[in-house]
Amino acid sequence: MIRYLTDFLEYLKKERRFSLHTIRSYKVDLQQFNEFLLDRKDQKSLSQIGRDEIRDFVAYLLKYGYSEKSAQRKLSALRSFFRFLKKISVVEKNPTLTVRSPKAEKRLPKFLTLRQVEKVLEMKEGKVDTLRDKAILEMLYGAGLRVSELVNLKKSDIDFQSNLIRVKGKGEKERIVPFGRCAKKSVLEYLATRGDEREELFLSRQGKGLTSRQIQRIVNRALLSLGDAAGINPHILRHSFATHLLERGCDLRAVQELLGHSSLSSTQVYTHLGVGKLREIYKKAHPRGE
Repeated sequence: MIRYLTDFLEYLKKERRFSLHTIRSYKVDLQQFNEFLLDRKDQKSLSQIGRDEIRDFVAYLLKYGYSEKSAQRKLSALRSFFRFLKKISVVEKNPTLTVRSPKAEKRLPKFLTLRQVEKVLEMKEGKVDTLRDKAILEMLYGAGLRVSELVNLKKSDIDFQSNLIRVKGKGEKERIVPFGRCAKKSVLEYLATRGDEREELFLSRQGKGLTSRQIQRIVNRALLSLGDAAGINPHILRHSFATHLLERGCDLRAVQELLGHSSLSSTQVYTHLGVGKLREIYKKAHPRGE
């Protein structure tokens, strides 16, 4: 299995163009499955692995405390791996196809209220350490970017005349995203203090490109200062971006494009967040809504 795992990871990198983060996750998941098989002491070749082994692995994960969502992800990694093995004729059938994913509890994404967003973005120097940190917060909320997308931004990716950003998202897919005047003002103020020729949009104090972990710490610190935020993960700004757009009548498919979701179902989770707004619209619009 280890031999084909190496080939599979190369395939994900070069042909499917998966992110390094996703590839690392798949590697860990598949190595765990391999260890599970070794522990069973009834070792089989890859072509002999069937539905029972896959189901037992999922049951093992749930028994030892993994969440349904984690088990789903690991099963997804196995499905992709066996699909690859079938493609290169190592196995005749994909044994994962008849194994049901464990149902995970649906959790709505957390988001900030507009008041909270305004509060964190209006913080003066000392609370948000620098112009750079404020610009980071403005871009995450103003353009709905993922942290990984923000990390990879170059100065040349931004058209300040048209207020548009060229973003490289998951699977190396590019999209064009607009951003507002507040984000533009913050970024330009930050860049004016730089005085360097580096192409990276955001730099550390040492003059190097920021990492995802560094941006996470910057956002964590800013959101902690609110005291009443539903979460402090940078992704909450992306959730807030989508939620606030939909609450103000933005089309769901437009939000899908802005977020870079490949499937509309990924975006539809945000529609559940605006029930209060829908109720308000219903009361105003329906003849017997009152």
